[in-house]
Amino acid sequence: MAGELWQWVLEKLKAFGALLWRGIRTLWTWALTWGATISARTWRMVAVAVPGVFLLYILIGMMIVNRIDDKFRPLPDVPENASVTVELVAGLVERETVDHNWTPNDPFFLPGGWLDNTPSYQKGIMGALSRFTFELRDQIGRTRGSSAVDTDLEKAAGNLSKEPERWIIDFSTSLLPTTPSDSYFREAARQLRAYNERLAAGDAVFERRADNLLATLDRITLDLGASSAAIDDYITAESGGVLPDTGADDLFYQVKGQVYAYTLILAALEKDFASVIVGRDVQPLYKSLLVSLRAAASLDPLIVLNGDVDGIMLPNHLAVQGFYLLRARTQLREIGNILLK
Repeated sequence: MAGELWQWVLEKLKAFGALLWRGIRTLWTWALTWGATISARTWRMVAVAVPGVFLLYILIGMMIVNRIDDKFRPLPDVPENASVTVELVAGLVERETVDHNWTPNDPFFLPGGWLDNTPSYQKGIMGALSRFTFELRDQIGRTRGSSAVDTDLEKAAGNLSKEPERWIIDFSTSLLPTTPSDSYFREAARQLRAYNERLAAGDAVFERRADNLLATLDRITLDLGASSAAIDDYITAESGGVLPDTGADDLFYQVKGQVYAYTLILAALEKDFASVIVGRDVQPLYKSLLVSLRAAASLDPLIVLNGDVDGIMLPNHLAVQGFYLLRARTQLREIGNILLK
């Protein structure tokens, strides 16, 4: 019985293949016949017009899609007991994947695939949000770090850690269509909001303790330290050029996005951990920290230059960015030392 069924399936597949092949041959014959009726002059015009239209589409699209949203808006309002920081992170994820176009995974035939500043900036933002969410999952969202991990935070952290360049077609993952990065990120935003709703209802944990704030600041300090080291390495190896440096450009905007996200996260944490910050009397230093980070996140040169560090004619924008990072890291350590006491 099974052999007969398999034989029947093979016959049907063979018949379908023959039908498909006849259809392709018919379509190809028709296309050749139709093409022969078009003059050579028309074909030449089409050969020139199609690349021109594509180029115009890319150039205009790039101007529309290119967006470095570094505006500092008021912090979100949340219900009592909910977290301002969690709502902020969810809102930032949705802003970059819903309100704006998520460009890091755009293929070459979309305008975003030809950009570099916007994708670098968005990757910097999402990297910072991902690292904070892991801290939220492992420390702040658990009772003394010993209780079970919150399910929504676990899922959100996993979704935000996906590679930002993954498109619907990703042969490194599967030969079949796959879930793009921005879909995972939007799902993470929904999970963060679900957690915050449970938090407002008293059904979730958000430990507003000094040690949790200290652990979060330490993670941010380490992340900014890695960016500072990357800037230093790049300046050491590549500074002194006269022409625009695309590598410096990409690094500058990725760090800018990272610092922008951390500036907003730290401003929101000031609200969530207000009792700790006021109780330990670190408000003045905390305000200075936010000023330093805002200065780094607001740098907006027309062209990112990687001139000599001590050059007179051409600036080095990475060096300026690195200076603000160094100052912010110093202030983060000072706040951490106070919280340890």
